[in-house]
Amino acid sequence: MLPQEIIRKKRDGGTLSAEEITALIQGLADGRVTDAQAGAFAMAVFFNGMSRDECVALTRAMTASGDVLDWSRAGLDGPVLDKHSTGGVGDTVSLMLAPMIAACGGFVPMISGRGLGHTGGTLDKFDSIPGYQTQPDTALFRKVVREAGCAVIGQTERLAPADKRLYAIRDVTATVESVPLITASILSKKLAAGLHGLTMDVKVGNGAFMSDIGAARELAESIVAVANGAGLKTTALLTDMNQSLARAAGNGLEMLEAADYLTGARRDARLHEVTLALGAEMLVNGGLSAGIFDARVRLETALASGAAAERFSKMVAGLGGPTDFLERAPAYISPAQHVGDCIARETGFVTSIDTRAIGLGVIGLGGGRTRPQDAVDHSVGYDRLAPLGARIARGDALGRVHARDEAELAAGIEALRRAYETGPAAPAPHPPVIERIGAP
Repeated sequence: MLPQEIIRKKRDGGTLSAEEITALIQGLADGRVTDAQAGAFAMAVFFNGMSRDECVALTRAMTASGDVLDWSRAGLDGPVLDKHSTGGVGDTVSLMLAPMIAACGGFVPMISGRGLGHTGGTLDKFDSIPGYQTQPDTALFRKVVREAGCAVIGQTERLAPADKRLYAIRDVTATVESVPLITASILSKKLAAGLHGLTMDVKVGNGAFMSDIGAARELAESIVAVANGAGLKTTALLTDMNQSLARAAGNGLEMLEAADYLTGARRDARLHEVTLALGAEMLVNGGLSAGIFDARVRLETALASGAAAERFSKMVAGLGGPTDFLERAPAYISPAQHVGDCIARETGFVTSIDTRAIGLGVIGLGGGRTRPQDAVDHSVGYDRLAPLGARIARGDALGRVHARDEAELAAGIEALRRAYETGPAAPAPHPPVIERIGAP
């Protein structure tokens, strides 16, 4: 089948057969389909969508484009579980949640991605740890999962390779916000990881790919339906992304935030609530807890006892990072050369935050990509971000900017200032967890 004819059919609003989708995806995996053709296909799907059957076929084809892990002979004494976020600003949940679940008896082979559009990528955050291997071979990946209970890595060359290629092309062709493409991308990696249970974090708000709650619900329902239809027990939470989830945005800065969380030095209330809510769903999905209340208690215990921090340290060391990273995180995360505060020019309450602009600001500082091959500076970004509803006096800091040079520092400060609006009264609070979506 000619790729251009398959693209033409979808461009014109046609419904693709499973055979046509499989042929195109095989071409992506073996190089017969060019980047231009892949971008054209993604744009055709972006505008014309896909039926549920097409989305299932796309998911299966991308899963089958490489190896599918089988944990049945790995000697694991617990379920294989994972969590995935659709992407947000300051979303550090995966960094803490994988070791928390491991400390509660689950095994988490988390295959994550790099930044997409204005959102940060989990792999880019782990790349800020010196020595940490985000692309280990399958044997090491299995070993670390078995011994530490979790391993956060990127797609290997043999895990859903067609998705790996399409993922990078979508990032730079303005085709990220497509329900079928997001669904297939996420689930192809998760099915290839051999999971027993999955929990989705679908972000909604001005810092999410889905700013409208109806669109976010549509995506969550699509993922839950396709996953459960494929035999993977899956639930989803809609969570708020009208402000940075953590108080930091930027790879190394978010890793420092995660270190503080795991060691108990500081835990932001909104970040903690989203982490516990997602973790509770994972434990219930995996049969490790009878209900949400019990699951939350187990997760809190894993943090308080230091068991989650221990699992994180084992994972980092097992994948080549420092054995004492949590104890000395600031010494291992390279600092930016120039740091400065963004000063408020008037007194009032923070009434709105353009969260997407903060994510784009990180990219402008060098902490993200405009092309797949771009290098990322892990030291730059924002921290100490003022949350919605905070009272800010004139002269107070709205946040702190970390930059490579003085010009980028000034631009970063101005970008952050434009992202904030203040007024005489605090806005109504936004609950961090909005809605739960279970299997149909």
